[in-house]
Amino acid sequence: MTRARIVMLGVLMAMAVAIAAEWSMGRLPLGPDGRFGWLETNIWSSEQSQRVIDPYSISHFVHGLLFYGLFWLVGRRWPVAYRFLAAVCLEAAWEILENSPLIINRYRAVTISLGYEGDSILNSMSDIVMMAMGFVLASRLGAWTVVALVVVCELWMLVWVRDNLTLNVVMLLYPIEAIRQWQMAGAH
Repeated sequence: MTRARIVMLGVLMAMAVAIAAEWSMGRLPLGPDGRFGWLETNIWSSEQSQRVIDPYSISHFVHGLLFYGLFWLVGRRWPVAYRFLAAVCLEAAWEILENSPLIINRYRAVTISLGYEGDSILNSMSDIVMMAMGFVLASRLGAWTVVALVVVCELWMLVWVRDNLTLNVVMLLYPIEAIRQWQMAGAH
């Protein structure tokens, strides 16, 4: 079997495992309303994390940029295709954890995601694709360009929705009430 086929099979298996795990935790394919949708830009909407793309898709794209760097550091002798597969598996594992009651309840308790119900399976699979896009782009750009792109994405999200990957991690691990209040002031 060729390397490309191994990687493709691995990607499909990682996504299938994530779908099965999320389904078993009660995640719905298209969200509570059962409707397909391409885009939801309002982070305060009940449709957030239910459609193909939302503002947090950018954070998953940033995951890909960062995962490229991580797997370059820990596995630079691995073929890029295998580093890509490792990144997809890591992102699929995060999607399973992110949609578990443990993380959903943590989001509700300490972040601005007060009514967060978890991702639809559609959104979760899109998040994996967004990560893959970030990884592939990072593999083709220089290190400083990737760093600049991460900074631009983080700043863009900060201005747009008062949230980003950095704040998300901070608020999950060590919530700061002043940050939460500032984020909540942006609610429509």
